[in-house]
Amino acid sequence: MPVFFTYMFLGLSLSAPIGPINAAQLDKGARFGFAHAWLIGFGAMCADLLYMLLIYFGLAHFLTTPFMKTFLWLFGCFVLLYTGFETLKNMKNVPEARSAETETKLSSFRSGFLMALTNPLNILFWLGIYGSILAESVQNHGVAQVFWHSLGIFAGILLWDFVMASLASTFHKFGNRKTLQVISAVAGMSLIGFGLYFGWQAFLQLTH
Repeated sequence: MPVFFTYMFLGLSLSAPIGPINAAQLDKGARFGFAHAWLIGFGAMCADLLYMLLIYFGLAHFLTTPFMKTFLWLFGCFVLLYTGFETLKNMKNVPEARSAETETKLSSFRSGFLMALTNPLNILFWLGIYGSILAESVQNHGVAQVFWHSLGIFAGILLWDFVMASLASTFHKFGNRKTLQVISAVAGMSLIGFGLYFGWQAFLQLTH
């Protein structure tokens, strides 16, 4: 059990650095509440799970081919720029201005999933981190322990998702209109910045 909590802490540490997912969670949660922020993180976690399964079954090597990396950089650039500009465009809207809340929740999940799925850094990160964990677990503990170590990582990611959603929903409940607009503006600019970085990396891939 202590080993489980060690890997749970690893999952927390992997999720904590500020990136596109955290920025999107803060924006969605501040404007629409806990559920939307949590769904952003849950969508990203589903993408993480997909990559972990690909690594586990030894199918992730095709993701590191030049063509796939260039495609993912470009598609990730599009997703982040689109989400960032949409965030800035809608930052003056109060939550009630959005109709069809169910569709919006689905959109929150889809945004998180696509942002994590199309992030080549995420892929290389999981290849490096989870790949080494997988090798160490199989060598020293056997295949059965791989499940528990993986579960520990996801428990940490899920806990961080809950923390970020709770923080964002606090702004939703207690923040005034100006505070929410500032959060949306910062989140939108962050997403655009990450999108431009992805675009630059795609350009470098194409020119090499």
